[in-house]
Amino acid sequence: MARAGFRIALLQLKVGANKSQNIENAISKIRSAVSDKGARVVALPECFNSPYGTQHFPEYAEEIPTGETSRSLAAIAKELGIYLIGGTIPERCAADSKLYNTCTIWSPEGSLMATYRKIHLFDINIPGGITFRESDVLTGGANLATVAIDGAKVGIGICYDIRFDELARLYRNQGCDMLIYPGAFNMKTGPLHWELLARGRANDTQSYVATISPARDASAGYVAWGHSMLVDPWAKIVGEAAEGEETVVADVILKTVDEVRAQIPIFSQRRTDLYNTNADV
Repeated sequence: MARAGFRIALLQLKVGANKSQNIENAISKIRSAVSDKGARVVALPECFNSPYGTQHFPEYAEEIPTGETSRSLAAIAKELGIYLIGGTIPERCAADSKLYNTCTIWSPEGSLMATYRKIHLFDINIPGGITFRESDVLTGGANLATVAIDGAKVGIGICYDIRFDELARLYRNQGCDMLIYPGAFNMKTGPLHWELLARGRANDTQSYVATISPARDASAGYVAWGHSMLVDPWAKIVGEAAEGEETVVADVILKTVDEVRAQIPIFSQRRTDLYNTNADV
């Protein structure tokens, strides 16, 4: 029997300096995506409760799941009966006092299904372009995260993680049908690589790939590219935002995953006697 799927909403949100307003805006847009568009799954962008920048992370950081943002996401997921991919927030870990860039995933009952801490920190230096060092403030995560959503297995990455095809391969090896990457590419790397990487990972893994960016704010210290998108297992874009605040709604059709993998069976054709990607995580 063919598998069904679900409707997903990608929320490209405006982010300002007021954390409570950022959260309230997200809650409002989540409610609209469900009531007006029929979304079963809603995904938020990277750093949706805080301006993106190493100088901001310590101020906006919260513990999970007791912080203001977590409590709000749990409540709206339960109220609406949806799966909620909570973008990312700066997380302050009570156990080690370190800061992480962390995605939370919430069930329709409002329970915390999983957390994912960004593994690959965004440390780049492009002369005349952009220099950024997340590692000056943040610590990298050490674990993958998958969740089951209405018959699908979904793997989570964050922004810079999408550049690492080995991570996507590990998720494919684990049986994932979809990869979700909250992210905030900038005006240098966004035009060059945002779409390329989303379609590349979809083609590599024959999976749906969602990338969710904050809306562009030209006055911000870090200007996001925008263009949140959903890509299908054929590597075709099935929904894309422009640069402003916008909600992208599209259907994830699991039958398409199965068809692509059956018609172009690269997973079974891999020469694992010569190369393989494994992890003890």
